[in-house]
Amino acid sequence: MGSGGKKRFCLVLVKPSHYDDDGYVIQWFRSPIPSTSLAALYGLAQDCADRRVLGPDVEIEVHAFDETNTRIRCDRLAAMIDAADAGMVMLVGVQSNQFPRALDLATTLRTRDIPVAIGGFHVSGTLSMLDDAGPDLKRATAMGVSLFAGEAEGRLERVLQDADAGVLAPLYNFMDDLPAIEGTPIPLLAAETVRRTAGGVTSFDAGRGCPFQCSFCTIINVQGRKSRRRSPADVEKIVRLNYAEGMRSFFITDDNFARNKDWEPILDRLIDLREVEKLNIGFIIQVDTLCHRLPNFIEKCARAGVRRVFIGLENINPDNLLGAKKRQNKITEYREMLLAWKAARVVTYAGYILGFPNDTPASIAHDIDVIKRELPVDLLEFFYLTPLPGCEDHRKLVKAGTPLDSDLNRYDLNHVTTAHPRMSREEWEHTYQSAWRRYYTIDHIKTVLRRLASVGANAGNALFLLTWFKGSIDFENMHPLECGFLRRKFRRDRRPGFLIEPAWRFYPKYLTETAVNQARWIWLYLRLRRLYLRIKNDPERSRYTDFAMAAVADDEEETRALFRTAAAQAYLTQEHRLAKIRQGQAL
Repeated sequence: MGSGGKKRFCLVLVKPSHYDDDGYVIQWFRSPIPSTSLAALYGLAQDCADRRVLGPDVEIEVHAFDETNTRIRCDRLAAMIDAADAGMVMLVGVQSNQFPRALDLATTLRTRDIPVAIGGFHVSGTLSMLDDAGPDLKRATAMGVSLFAGEAEGRLERVLQDADAGVLAPLYNFMDDLPAIEGTPIPLLAAETVRRTAGGVTSFDAGRGCPFQCSFCTIINVQGRKSRRRSPADVEKIVRLNYAEGMRSFFITDDNFARNKDWEPILDRLIDLREVEKLNIGFIIQVDTLCHRLPNFIEKCARAGVRRVFIGLENINPDNLLGAKKRQNKITEYREMLLAWKAARVVTYAGYILGFPNDTPASIAHDIDVIKRELPVDLLEFFYLTPLPGCEDHRKLVKAGTPLDSDLNRYDLNHVTTAHPRMSREEWEHTYQSAWRRYYTIDHIKTVLRRLASVGANAGNALFLLTWFKGSIDFENMHPLECGFLRRKFRRDRRPGFLIEPAWRFYPKYLTETAVNQARWIWLYLRLRRLYLRIKNDPERSRYTDFAMAAVADDEEETRALFRTAAAQAYLTQEHRLAKIRQGQAL
């Protein structure tokens, strides 16, 4: 019993990681990206506790753990719940690649009769797009795990009440009733949890949903195509409360912040916090390639403290973009958009997908060289085209009976999961690895730093990011978005089916691997830092320019290799035809 004779309900929230190719849980001393799902559920759970949703005599205590930076011991979680009068474990924000690990945690907990629920993109995406739940969801249900599809605002208390009464339902499906999020409890994580991430970044969503129809995207089928958003006052409250706890950096995780209908009043509030109240805050956001068309958008982002922006570039082949229904990406806009961010001194990331049906090793190599020479983007993040459960591509392949990799652990955008029409698996894998090496050469890193220094951007921050991206692939064999600081491995935390290595073999190997990788990281950083310091101390650095940094000209269709491919020429012909039609209609 709790204090004063009250009952205690122990709620444990866990964001699972997933396994590497050797079967070990991917975990770091400092992990790269905070979990927005964990923050959202923690905020909702604390609100349930404050409102005493289980009754005035029941205290709800909430614990949140992110497995990417914290070892999860199921025996200890079970002991926490056993010590209370009731409780449960919720595995939150579970993506497809994390579902096998979630099931393994759930299996151990269920042997202790601990109530378990699993929610997140895999459950929601599968149930929203497929007629059959699939073997993994069925296995979870068979072991007595409750599945949660949809979003928890306004629904979490029902799950807690059922758990307290011992009557958890097998499925809570709210996919047909996505909630409004304005005025709902804000995402929040304890400061000590946030400090386990690199840079101490915390995250929240200002809105959900995306109006576009990209066939490889799960967002539109899980969060919907209608914009649902927090109010500008909600966003200000989130920033203020986190700032009071010592958090200064925020990742706004909207899939496309530029399509949030309240982007301007939100930015105005953040500008006021920075320029009037002098709060030292910074942001990372995600946008589309047409964001520069919004009057004042990029300018206000910079004033609000946006220091990095992730852009869904995806590809420079118009046929690939059209085939993926990414019609909003227009290669004729890429340079203007990237130069606008460059002028605002904001570091740019761009996602780039490898493995569209038209891709070949030669075409990918050509396109990367064009990007390096002609587009002033700072960092490229390469991904395999992956049919994630919950996207249109996956549904089509399943209905067609196309063979797909049965191991969900590989659906992390960093592994081949299906066949390609023009490349063998080996060619595709080699091309993917070569893409990273082709872009992140020392010479091109020098070019990126010189471009940033020429406009007065924070090249020192870019130095850290470039080191991180290059070293993640070269040393850790890990995608940068999964790579953190100082890899942690625990001998017994290995995927079922893999042998538990004896201590005499595991520890020397792990310690040697750690020492060698740290030496490599230090060597790379020092090498790149020497480049950076030479650029920083160059009195002529502001005079630097190159083909990518040149202002957009009228003759680019004739002078740029970006437009010389057959696909680009066909695209330009179509665009010119449509422009003439629109011009005629205007007259």
